[in-house]
Amino acid sequence: MFVTDIRKEFYDVVVNQRVALLVAADIDALCACKILQTLFHCDQVQYTLVPVTGWQDLGTAFLEHKEQFRFFVLVNCGASVDLLEMLQPDEDSIFFICDTHRPVDVVNVYNDTQIKLLIKQDDDLGVPSYDDIFRDEDEDEEGGDESGNESDDGSEPSGKRRKFDEGAVERRIERQRAKREWEARRHEILFDYEQYEYHGTSAAMMIFELAWVLTKDTKDMLWWAIIGLTDQWVHDKVPHMKYVTDIATMQRHVSRHNHRNEDDENSLSIDCMRISFEYDLRLTLYQHWSLYESICNSCYTSCNFKLWSLNGQKKLQEFLADMGLPLKQVRQKFNSMDMSIKENLREVIEESSNKYGIKDIRIQTFGVHFGFKNRFLASDMVHAAAALLESAEKDEGTGNSFLKALDCLSRSNIEQLHTGIDLAKRKLIAIQQTVASCICTNLILSQGPFLYCYLMEGTPDVKLFSKPMALTLLCKYLLKAFVCSTRNKRCKLLPLIMAAPMDVEKGTVIVIGIPPESEISDKKNFFGRAFEKAAESTSSRTLHDYFDTSIIELKMEDRSKFLDALITLLS
Repeated sequence: MFVTDIRKEFYDVVVNQRVALLVAADIDALCACKILQTLFHCDQVQYTLVPVTGWQDLGTAFLEHKEQFRFFVLVNCGASVDLLEMLQPDEDSIFFICDTHRPVDVVNVYNDTQIKLLIKQDDDLGVPSYDDIFRDEDEDEEGGDESGNESDDGSEPSGKRRKFDEGAVERRIERQRAKREWEARRHEILFDYEQYEYHGTSAAMMIFELAWVLTKDTKDMLWWAIIGLTDQWVHDKVPHMKYVTDIATMQRHVSRHNHRNEDDENSLSIDCMRISFEYDLRLTLYQHWSLYESICNSCYTSCNFKLWSLNGQKKLQEFLADMGLPLKQVRQKFNSMDMSIKENLREVIEESSNKYGIKDIRIQTFGVHFGFKNRFLASDMVHAAAALLESAEKDEGTGNSFLKALDCLSRSNIEQLHTGIDLAKRKLIAIQQTVASCICTNLILSQGPFLYCYLMEGTPDVKLFSKPMALTLLCKYLLKAFVCSTRNKRCKLLPLIMAAPMDVEKGTVIVIGIPPESEISDKKNFFGRAFEKAAESTSSRTLHDYFDTSIIELKMEDRSKFLDALITLLS
C-alpha cells in the first residue's frame, strides 16, 4: 500500500528498531542510501547495509537476514514484482519500498499489512482499480451448493425439482460466462498496465523530502538528492519535462538553504559548501578535462558534429575558430586556461553552437563548491560514482566497489572522487571510440522492427560493456549517433537492441533494448515484456536478473533464435 504520511508511517515505525537496508547498485539508490544513513546516525537507528545487484542477490540477502530483522527498507528494487510471492517472508516481516521502477506490481499496491510503498502518488501511476483485478472466491462458489440443494429429499415431486435444477444450471452457466469475461478483461487491463517499463520520481528526492519533513535536512543531503535526480537525466531515465519540473523543486530547496546560511560565518570558512543553480554546458566533465577532449567525448556535441567522420573533425576546427579560441588553450586542462577566456566561455560556446545548428547546448543543473578550490557539477558526480561502481576487478566483490562509489559522494573524500573522475574519462573515451567504430564499419543492422548491434569478443574495451550502466550509456550514445548519421528516415524512428559478451567462460551475452531516440519521448520501454515472451516461445536460456527488465543475460548459442522470435513478435 502507498504510504501517505512518510514520517508517521515509515520513520516513526523504524526509529527504535533494527533495520536491514537493501540498496540497488545505481547512483540514485546510493544517494538515497547516504541520506538515510545520515538520518539513522542522527537518531542512532541500528541498521545493516546490503548492496544488491539483482533479484537473486535480493533473495539471498533476505534469506541471510530474515532471522535477525523484522523491518526491511528496499531502495530502487522490489516494487515491480510481487515481493511476498518471491521472498515468502514470515507474516511479521515488513517491507518499506522506495523504488523508481514502474509499473508497481498491483499486489504490492493493494497489500495493506506487509508492503509499504514510499512512492510519490502524483506520479502518473495509472494503477488499475481493486475490483478490476481481484475477485472474492465466495462469489464463484455461491452457486455450487444451489444446484443440488434438495436433490436428496425424495418427498419433493420430480417435475418441480427438474424445473428448479434447470434454473440453477442456467444461473451457474451465466456466472461462469461472467467470470470468463471478467478474467479476459482483467488480463487485458493488466497487460496494458504492465506493458511498458519506465521510471518515476528519484528515490533520493523522496528520502530528502522525509529529511525535510523531519527538519533534519542538511546541505549535504540536498546535494545527494540533486545527484540522484541528475542520475536520471544522465542515464536518460525520465522525460525532459519531468527532469525540469524536479529541478524546479530542488531549486526551491537550494534557495531556502542558501538564504538560511547567508548570515553564517560558516559561509566563508575554508571547508564550507555552497550549492548553486547553474545553466551550464552539456559538455561532460569539461571542468576536469581539456575543453577539446570534453567536446570530442560528450555524446551531445560528438553526435551533432559527427566527429567519427573527417568532415565532422573539420567542422569542429571551424567551430573552435568561430569562437576565437586558440587550440593551445582548448587542448590544455580547463583549470589552466586563461581567466579572460573562462569568464564568458558559456556564452561564447552557446552563441557559436546556435550558428552551427546545435540547439540547447546548455542545461539546467546544479554546481557545488567545497571550500575555495573544488568545484563540481552534479553530472560530474554521477559519472564518477558510476565509473567506481562498475570498476570491480574479478578478485574483488561488488560490495567493495559499491562502498567506494558511496564514499566518493562524501565531501570528506575528494581523492576518491578524483579517482572516479579519471575512471569516468577512460570510460567516455572507450564509448566514443566504440561508437565511431560501430558507425564506420556499419555494425548497426536494421532487423525490421528494431535496429541491432552486436559487439564482438575482442573489440577494444569490450569487458567494460559487460556492465549494465556502461552498456546503457553506450547504447544511448550509439543510437543518437546512428540517427544523426543515417539518411534512412524509417530507421531514425526505430528502437535499438544491443548485445555484448558478458562471461566468456559461461558463454553468455548481456542484451539491452532501448526505445527510439527522441527529445520528447516519454522514455517508456517495451523490451522487458518482449524479451520475456521471446525467451518463453523459443525456450532460450535467459536470466532476467536485473531490476531493469530491459536488460537480460542470454546464452551465446541461443542468440539467433531469440532474435528471430523478437522480430516475429514485434513485426
